[in-house]
Amino acid sequence: MKNNNLILGLLGGITAGTVLGILFAPAKGSETRKIIADKGSELNDNLKDSVCKLTDKITQTFTELKNDSQKMLGNNSDILAEQRADLENLKEINKAVILG
Repeated sequence: MKNNNLILGLLGGITAGTVLGILFAPAKGSETRKIIADKGSELNDNLKDSVCKLTDKITQTFTELKNDSQKMLGNNSDILAEQRADLENLKEINKAVILG
């Protein structure tokens, strides 16, 4: 979460600095508008890249968690099967002892 806030803060700072720099630069209005449009497009591309990277990271983390949970469930199933087998063995031993 802190990384997301940092990224958004950096993008906001870059955007504000770029806009202010362009607005106070001595250039014709048409040139300034073109520069603003180009920078806006560049920032849009950077934002899309950041969102794609974040989405990939979330997907990767989700997949890892899913795999880990499936391994844990598989291990628990094995343990339960062993305990059931031990219980059946104990039943048989108790029958043999009781029936003598």
